[in-house]
Amino acid sequence: MDTKFDFSDMGDRLVYVKAVAVADLPDEVREAAGDLDELFAVHDSEGQQLALVAEREMAFVLARQHDMQPVTVH
Repeated sequence: MDTKFDFSDMGDRLVYVKAVAVADLPDEVREAAGDLDELFAVHDSEGQQLALVAEREMAFVLARQHDMQPVTVH
């Protein structure tokens, strides 16, 4: 697929979802994560973390509920 997309049309509504290893998080977050090895962070275009959730699908739902367009960061 070679379709160009102009991301500048998204404005501030574009957010990024990425997997985060629980082991790399602060102690209090690790404790709250229970036995999960991975959480999913939602970041704005400036890199600020907006949310941290247990499931990738929930990160996308949460973003869309706030009229944002989520994309995955690899």
